[in-house]
Amino acid sequence: MSHQQIRLRKPRTKQQSATGNGQESMISRRTNGRTISQKGRNMEYKTLGNTGLLVSRLCFGTMTFGDGRGLFKAISAVGQAGADKLVKTSIDGGINFFDTADNYTEGESEKILGQSLKNLKIARTDVVIATKVYSRVGPGRNDIGASRGHIMDGVEASLRRLQTDHIDLYQIHANDYITPIEETLRALDTLVTQGKVRYIGCSNWQAWKIAKALGISEFRNLARFDTLQAYYSIAGRDLEREIVPLLESEKVGLLVWSPLAGGLLSGKFSRTNQKPADSRRTNFDFPIVDKERTWKILDVMAPMAKAHGCSPARLSLAWLLAKPVVTSVIIGAKRLDQLQDNLAAVELTLTQDELRQLDEVSALDPEYPGWVLPFQGADRLDPAVSRFEQMIVRRR
Repeated sequence: MSHQQIRLRKPRTKQQSATGNGQESMISRRTNGRTISQKGRNMEYKTLGNTGLLVSRLCFGTMTFGDGRGLFKAISAVGQAGADKLVKTSIDGGINFFDTADNYTEGESEKILGQSLKNLKIARTDVVIATKVYSRVGPGRNDIGASRGHIMDGVEASLRRLQTDHIDLYQIHANDYITPIEETLRALDTLVTQGKVRYIGCSNWQAWKIAKALGISEFRNLARFDTLQAYYSIAGRDLEREIVPLLESEKVGLLVWSPLAGGLLSGKFSRTNQKPADSRRTNFDFPIVDKERTWKILDVMAPMAKAHGCSPARLSLAWLLAKPVVTSVIIGAKRLDQLQDNLAAVELTLTQDELRQLDEVSALDPEYPGWVLPFQGADRLDPAVSRFEQMIVRRR
């Protein structure tokens, strides 16, 4: 079968699997043949890093699932009934990718997600489940980290809570500065060999450490990281300095967390309303953002949002989805109206002029060695080019 003949259906319930839904999709490929985009009625799909697994461009994050316990008490407030509605709306919108973690509301997020998939009778093969290990899950000395011991204990607990026999994407949730990288990779490779985990990734790692891990995996013939889950938004573009070039070079997928900068880009905040009463960011100011630059971004967004008849949140998601390095953007919601607004981002196409304006107003300040590289490389292909003239043009 040629790639033009491939059809992609939205995730099915068991009942739909028997009857079929008859919805066809168009497929397009990049010239490198590795990154595949498939467009259905409401969703696009892309390969998970340098793999053949297709995931939706929007991923539903379940940090909001739970009863408000522990570290995530300001975020989680969605019980089982509400979660079922959000998961169903995600599935109906074309999402096949769900992200959680073992420490979200002390494991309740995993439990609720697993039960939702059971309640809705979603076929396991129709969803991609991602979860994470590292964070503290108990008072013991070894109830945290990326050691072999904690990873092996953590995966068994996550499998029980999720009510599944395998995890599609298992991610190291944070940087463990104690455990040797090779120990972590060997443990993950064991899980891949056992079939308990199918793909692996990391989250919030530095560029040098990701590069080192990829090198160890290649040298030792171990499973390699297929994804990085990282903070990225139009208000926080720091990873573009070193991490994005690494991901593009090594074909590692990027999963974006907090695409709305902790709600700062939701539409509730503005230069004149910097602490709205109904936003969690008012009391939990995270992630760290340059506020003055954000107000300038929102000023430029305002007429665009009005022209498109959409929220700044939807515009912010569309900006991210236009970045080739982005595999999937993780969206989270407590209410159906929030989720539906986010889902609509896949149908919003920004013009080249709009993208240019947004890129310019959100641009990072130059940092060494970034500012010296174009200066030194300006005449690499043409000796007639003046380095100093190029520098002056770039600084205007």
